[in-house]
Amino acid sequence: MARIIRFHELGGPEVLRIEDVDVPAPGPGQVQIRVKALGINRAEALLRSGNYIETAPLPSGLGLEAAGIVEAVGEGVDGFAPGDGVSIIPPISMVRTPAYGELVAFPAEYVVRHPPSLSWVAAAAIWMQYLTAYGALIDIARLQKGDFIAVTAASSSVGLAAIQIVNMVGATPIAITRTAAKRQSLQDVGAAHVIASQEEDLEMRLREIAGADGVRVVFDAVAGPIFGPLTAAMSSGGILIEYGGLSSAPTPFPLPAVLGKCLTLRGYLVHEITRDPARLDAAKRFILEGFASGALKPVISRTFPFEQIVEAHRFLESNEQFGKIVVTV
Repeated sequence: MARIIRFHELGGPEVLRIEDVDVPAPGPGQVQIRVKALGINRAEALLRSGNYIETAPLPSGLGLEAAGIVEAVGEGVDGFAPGDGVSIIPPISMVRTPAYGELVAFPAEYVVRHPPSLSWVAAAAIWMQYLTAYGALIDIARLQKGDFIAVTAASSSVGLAAIQIVNMVGATPIAITRTAAKRQSLQDVGAAHVIASQEEDLEMRLREIAGADGVRVVFDAVAGPIFGPLTAAMSSGGILIEYGGLSSAPTPFPLPAVLGKCLTLRGYLVHEITRDPARLDAAKRFILEGFASGALKPVISRTFPFEQIVEAHRFLESNEQFGKIVVTV
């Protein structure tokens, strides 16, 4: 028997339940992991509330990230053995392979030996945020030294990962946050510039920072009315990569800027990277090299024990966090 977290109805954090279940042995190609820590992502809150790109068959498990110790391996698995310390690449479907549990099984291709210097908490906070930022900025936008990059929702775990990756390649990260409350914290983790979008003129500040050439890459999780000032401050031939939709307001199509500057507006999901073995291998190398050099380091906002999963989700939805929320098992 092992404890897992499931929900039997859609709703707020209170629908999450801890249940005891019989856990089968790992199937062919699977690695069974004794979980030590879970990374918490906004996607899980969206699935739980019925607003995710995937529909949850009730009752449903959930979860995209975990770190722990290999308990057993299924038939045909090479390269892993009981006792190995590992972490999990976010799967394509969290309802088919949920991570919220004491004992979970994942396809071997989504299991990684993380650097032994990382704690369980840090190891559970790697892959979703750094793969998301890498895929957008390095794989798609081909970030280069000297580029100006605008990062919205900058205090999120993905936003902070993006700031670190931008600095790693010698470009200039411009962090965009709602108020000035997190300005110093963002500067402390490497933001060259911080703009409080509710307190400052966003377009004007971006133009002041990036100069005549403008912002070449925008990495946006918000959408909504912010599209106007963001695209107005972009450079000719620039690219806006949209990976979220935190704003509940309609998103206008900025036709004059798109036509006048030949802009690319591009939707993006981390699945583009994780479902492509060659691109995933390149991403893992880049990220692991970043950890080895010290250029990348996950920022942990707060940890909760497994028994406080409801409180962890409430904190996630409060938008008070700065960095990653992790649950320890």
